[in-house]
Amino acid sequence: MTLVTEDMSPSTDALTARFAAAREIAEEAGSLALDYFRRRKDLTIEIKGGLQDVVSIADKNVETLIRDRLHTSFPEDGILGEEHGVEQGSSGFTWVVDPIDGTSAFVHGLPSWCVSIALLNGTDLVMGVIRVPCDDESFAAVKGGGATLNGEPLRLDSSRTLQNSLTGIGANHAVPAEMIGALIAGLMARGGNYIRTGSGAQMLASVAAGRLAGFYEPSMHAWDCLAGYCLVAEAGGSYRPFPVAGDAILDGGPVLAAGPGTFEDLSALATECERFLKS
Repeated sequence: MTLVTEDMSPSTDALTARFAAAREIAEEAGSLALDYFRRRKDLTIEIKGGLQDVVSIADKNVETLIRDRLHTSFPEDGILGEEHGVEQGSSGFTWVVDPIDGTSAFVHGLPSWCVSIALLNGTDLVMGVIRVPCDDESFAAVKGGGATLNGEPLRLDSSRTLQNSLTGIGANHAVPAEMIGALIAGLMARGGNYIRTGSGAQMLASVAAGRLAGFYEPSMHAWDCLAGYCLVAEAGGSYRPFPVAGDAILDGGPVLAAGPGTFEDLSALATECERFLKS
């Protein structure tokens, strides 16, 4: 099985139609997720990889809604979603969807969760939309078209550094606790400070908005990061390449994105911590 193939050259109309649809679908999916959030005590919660790795009926039903809308509008496109897996397409486009990124926060009543929708054209990341329902915020970016928050342009400030801003840190059961400890210690030794909200996608959106200097997590999946990567890039930041060619997109990898005043320093810190992991 080859999920993501070589790049194709999409027409402007093809991207425009998909961008408009993605924003509408994210809004609708966010509304459904918010309704579940308000009734979360009634949700069925399942354990996946460990006690901190959970999924709810809300995750599954929100992804079903997103898939149904995409099937209706773009039946030839492929879809990769966290909850319902892979569907092959024939158009060259592949949607990458996380219906609720930050499920643990969601089920515990914290507002740090979001709906994340990205679009690949072959291996080329061309679109990212993140909806944060609890804050009524919609982040959107299309390749070459810039990034926006609720329709207002986002542009990163190069004066933001590890030392004068917060850095988002992600962690999960697949990452040794010692590595996260070394990462936080290294950041603070450099004069920085950190935050972890429980949603990598939301923290990446916060990087694009200039609220965080950068974000790093040693192991994430494509559905957690690709929309946020597009936002950061279109706002003027940089990100570490993420494997998307062929079946590599299913494996995941480290995720790092930052503004222009932070990227090199955060990359150096991440490299040190990755050496620690291998030692």
